[in-house]
Amino acid sequence: MAMWDRLKEQAKTLQQSQGARTGSGGGHQQGQGPSSSGGSKNQLMGLFKSQLASAKAELKSGAYRDASMAMCALVAAADGRVDPAERQRVEELIVSNEVLQNFPADQLRKRFNEHVDRLTANFEQGKARALEDIAKAAKKPVEARAVVQTGIVVAGADGSFEPAEQYAVRDACSALGLSPTEFGV
Repeated sequence: MAMWDRLKEQAKTLQQSQGARTGSGGGHQQGQGPSSSGGSKNQLMGLFKSQLASAKAELKSGAYRDASMAMCALVAAADGRVDPAERQRVEELIVSNEVLQNFPADQLRKRFNEHVDRLTANFEQGKARALEDIAKAAKKPVEARAVVQTGIVVAGADGSFEPAEQYAVRDACSALGLSPTEFGV
């Protein structure tokens, strides 16, 4: 539970910094948000989704698209396997994600499945390739953070954030030049 509390605080800090950057306050009113209602996992995932949606206009590059698909595949395959049901569930999350709707669904599916196929054929080689694609988003801090948030949202979609998934997120942070502690992992 302490990890979710750290994630909640990191998300709150990130949201406040985004609000200060845009001058909008993030559309967040005093007394609302994860800290006032106990900070459940669902609220945290909702907060990350909200933060991603608020940056949607900035997340239209091919680098973000490719890095996000690599991140989704890396998280899905974090335990060394991806069964067909998990692959389909992640695909559905991808094509229904508000921010990823900036891109054609067939492009997203193709890139995600290419990474999953590489990861399941040879995990270490597939991981190296995924991290290369993830690193392409490092040039733009908003995109880099959005890639990590996308990975956390996908990892937490089933209600848990497994140690192997946390490790995958930490690897992505390293490839992006971000501190994992910024995201509570």
